[in-house]
Amino acid sequence: MARETHPADQAVYVISVAAELAGVHPQTLRFYERKGLVRPRRTESGRRRYSDSDIEMLLRIHAMTEEGLNLAGVKRVLELEEKVLAYERQIRQLQEAADAAVEETHRQYRRDLVPVTQEVTLYRKRRNQ
Repeated sequence: MARETHPADQAVYVISVAAELAGVHPQTLRFYERKGLVRPRRTESGRRRYSDSDIEMLLRIHAMTEEGLNLAGVKRVLELEEKVLAYERQIRQLQEAADAAVEETHRQYRRDLVPVTQEVTLYRKRRNQ
């Protein structure tokens, strides 16, 4: 049976399915949520719903813990990755603003330039002076 396609951030999986997809026990997902590592959406009745993005995050968390990181280390890595992404966005915005400022400055230079024709004139001293 093929998996339905939906946006990566659409919360569709109940906790048991999310746990199976992530390869962990449902209690582990509850623990990750208490530690602030994942934030599943909630239905009106308060039941957790996980999205594909949440599943990817759970897989990353699981992989990092398998490599030996404790949950505090995993949380710090995720926070730092968020900061790096924010800094990269800020750098892109600043670079775009700088590029626009340079282009505007170059446009002003082109308006200020006046075409000049240059000729070479030979200087000869007059003999009758």
